[in-house]
Amino acid sequence: MTTLSGHVEYYLRLRRALGFKLERAGELLPQLVAYLEAEGATTVTSELAIAWARLPERARPNHWAQRLAVARGFARYLQTLDPTTQVPPSGVFPTRRHRPTPYLWSAADIAGLLDAAGTLRHPLRAATHQTLFGLLAVSGMRLGEAIGLDRDDVDFDTGVITIRQAKFERTRLVPLHPTTTQALRCYAAERYRLCPQPRSRAFFLTSVGTSLTRSAVDKTMRQLTIASGIRTTTVHPRVHDLRHRFAVDTLIGWYHNGVDIDAHVAELSTYLGHVAPADTYWYLSAVPELMELAAQRLDQRFGDPR
Repeated sequence: MTTLSGHVEYYLRLRRALGFKLERAGELLPQLVAYLEAEGATTVTSELAIAWARLPERARPNHWAQRLAVARGFARYLQTLDPTTQVPPSGVFPTRRHRPTPYLWSAADIAGLLDAAGTLRHPLRAATHQTLFGLLAVSGMRLGEAIGLDRDDVDFDTGVITIRQAKFERTRLVPLHPTTTQALRCYAAERYRLCPQPRSRAFFLTSVGTSLTRSAVDKTMRQLTIASGIRTTTVHPRVHDLRHRFAVDTLIGWYHNGVDIDAHVAELSTYLGHVAPADTYWYLSAVPELMELAAQRLDQRFGDPR
């Protein structure tokens, strides 16, 4: 093992012990080390790190920026051991965050989706998707978080879900409404009846007792929305849009009830697992109804500027 490889191994082990998964870094840093060593370097330099990050050359700047961010994290650590290490500057590659326009699920749409999921051919597959989509709609959880749940992560006594595979490698708690807890309890009983000896400890199971995959759930969503007529050539509902619907409904409810959004948006951000309230405020600009309500609130507070 080379010196740089040893530093990578220790860096990953140290940060993972602090709770970071670093799956992407675990894949990319050995590639960075191989590139540096092929160039005859014994440590990280800004020039070489940027050149490595810019691979492949036909990739988008966002891809390069993500690779450089991994190199920067390792370089900051390495610089504490080797002062000759250079930490590449940030902002080298222009990046733009693209957010697809969300499909705004109505209550009738969601009811139709759950009914359709209940008609899937295998009874366990039907129960799984019906409960999964229902949970996403009423909790705002991400799909990856939900399909990553183990049985022990759902506490029926306290009505709390523990998400151990949240975005940005964080753990968070999601309190549930009693009706949601009861629905999950009923699913767990049905799951045991239909598959008493599963091959996975995942909370949500496939018809053969294994854990769900994101691609399979997305495929089922497409199947159900095509059959129901919701999906068209121009309208493409996504599983993730159920999370949008939860956030939007919460904000609309606050507006109608006169809640001070600025004072409480941090609570919604925490519940959704957003890193910053700015990610939650995005819903204001994404949904026309929220923009209208926000304008009305400003008009009431400051008067019509016209």
